[in-house]
Amino acid sequence: MTPHALDANENPYPPLPAVREFLEDFLSTVNRYPDRAVTELTQALAERLGVPAARIATGAGSVGVTQHLLHALLRDGGEVVYAWPSFEAYPHLTEVCGGTSVRVPLRDERHDLAAMAEAVTDRTRVVIVCNPNNPTGTAVGEAELKTFLDAVPAGVVVLLDEAYREFVTDPGVPDGVELSRDRPDVVVLRTFSKAHGLAGLRVGYAVAHEETAARIRGAAVPFGVNTLAQQAAVISLRVEDELRERVASIVAERDRLTRGLCALGLSTPAAASQANFVWLPLGERTTAFAQACAAAGATVRAFPGEGARVTVGEPAANDLALRVAEAFAAS
Repeated sequence: MTPHALDANENPYPPLPAVREFLEDFLSTVNRYPDRAVTELTQALAERLGVPAARIATGAGSVGVTQHLLHALLRDGGEVVYAWPSFEAYPHLTEVCGGTSVRVPLRDERHDLAAMAEAVTDRTRVVIVCNPNNPTGTAVGEAELKTFLDAVPAGVVVLLDEAYREFVTDPGVPDGVELSRDRPDVVVLRTFSKAHGLAGLRVGYAVAHEETAARIRGAAVPFGVNTLAQQAAVISLRVEDELRERVASIVAERDRLTRGLCALGLSTPAAASQANFVWLPLGERTTAFAQACAAAGATVRAFPGEGARVTVGEPAANDLALRVAEAFAAS
């Protein structure tokens, strides 16, 4: 039996039909180098977001773009402030780029923005706000985020990691691109890995003011976004209606999974996810829950001593997760 993979926040469905059609015809061109400037995708993103193309920087997934940014900004060392737990790549990328991590604990599974602002020093180069946060799925509202941005000193880059932006349904969660228009130190990070279902092709992008975007591009690996990834992303942008339908189906399953887990006392309505996964703050019971899921044929992401992250999968996979959760809650 192939286990249900509910541990990596992947889209459970294959790329959209138009993208799959393109992939089938692609093999005859792999002898050619990709467009180093990622011209067509950059222009398509600029038009979609209403920003100049010079404000777009691409990379091999959002992780690749983050590394380019940190490499550009941490050349003299410096600190990177971020909430914890959050995306597991942040400490690794900070170390690889020669920086020092400053982790600020979450409060009630949410970013403690006041504490993060206080953690900024003259050594701080970047502050990362993962919105919605991975792994808790909680999101920062517009008013509190604006207050935080106003408190961060000029010259310190605030990276708004919006990898799960398409799954946000709370109208109080701001669009980072809109916030960044008149804030030169704000960089918005997005990806085609989640909602678009292109995780295996590795393409992400940043929206930044022109000087910062140029620094990101300057630190990038040449030809880092391959031709297949570039074209698949362009095509996926063109079929936005289909994408919205798919996202809506995943959100509906997320909400069903959340209701079921909350009813069992394993999650909390106050921390309702705005991403494509659900967080279970199980503390010391986390490992036992992950083991129970594995025994039943589903893998979830365990953070021992803290909680488990359950990615929203196909309905059958979500049904299995709920059955395991019910048995676990009763044990």
